[in-house]
Amino acid sequence: MMQKIVTLTLNPAIDKSTTVPAILPDKKLRCTQPKFEPGGGGVNVSRALQKLGGKSTAIYLAGSYSGKHFQQLLQIENIDSYIIDIEGHTRENLIVMDSGANLQYRFGMPGPLVQEHEWKKTLDVLLESDGIEYVIASGSLPDGVPLDYYGRLAFIAKKKGFRLIVDTSREPLKQAANEGVFMIKPNLGELSNLLGVEELHEEDALNAAKEIINEGGSEVVVISMGASGAMLVTKDAHFRSSSPAVKRRSTVGAGDSMVAGMVMAMSSGYNWMEVLQFGVATGTATTMNPGTELCKKEDVMRLYELIKKR
Repeated sequence: MMQKIVTLTLNPAIDKSTTVPAILPDKKLRCTQPKFEPGGGGVNVSRALQKLGGKSTAIYLAGSYSGKHFQQLLQIENIDSYIIDIEGHTRENLIVMDSGANLQYRFGMPGPLVQEHEWKKTLDVLLESDGIEYVIASGSLPDGVPLDYYGRLAFIAKKKGFRLIVDTSREPLKQAANEGVFMIKPNLGELSNLLGVEELHEEDALNAAKEIINEGGSEVVVISMGASGAMLVTKDAHFRSSSPAVKRRSTVGAGDSMVAGMVMAMSSGYNWMEVLQFGVATGTATTMNPGTELCKKEDVMRLYELIKKR
């Protein structure tokens, strides 16, 4: 039985994070004890929802010994999962913090080659499931998965009546928008690529979002602008929220956490301004923690109250 909120991750990863005093070439670098955490777009959304007190079902592909380790890591966090076994290896990423320079280095490994029957099963699972209200499809597509995958998913969303939120980029995002979805969350670079223009600035964001909405690409467009905050645009209104200043320790999973916060707020009946503010608070709270720890609920609530007072 699926939860009302479902996340979908085709290219999950084990995020291995560690710290070194300094990153230098040709030297043997002494690392701190590594920390292993399950990651990847939709998986991070499920993990953040869990930290906020919400429930979701994470649908993801997993294969080989690294896939087993990935499953174990999610079990530790009590994430409800629907696992689709694949022949390939679940990828592993490396995140290294240079403590001397206070700089983070992120090494993203390529995903496995996914067979046609493997990725098609993810669509079949959603076609056969009832009672789902939100599906959050987040992250890159591994080799073997067609670029129109999110477009196919959008078609199923219309047929089944769930709200599809897509957080990806380039051609997969274009394919989703061509079919039409409930929400997308591009940054300015992804938004410009979606519209086929060379560059967009913050002052262009509102008109760009309205163009997408008017053409039926998405009912809601949330534009992430990093330290400047974010903007949420619907057919009839738009809202802006700044990000509170915090000491940033890691940006891994911040965007996924923002999506989790917005979905949590929407499912709780918040208005659009509150949805945006709660999303910004959740994303910002994630940057306060090292590696891929994501957010802490007490930080989210404190930041949310701070943002509301502005």
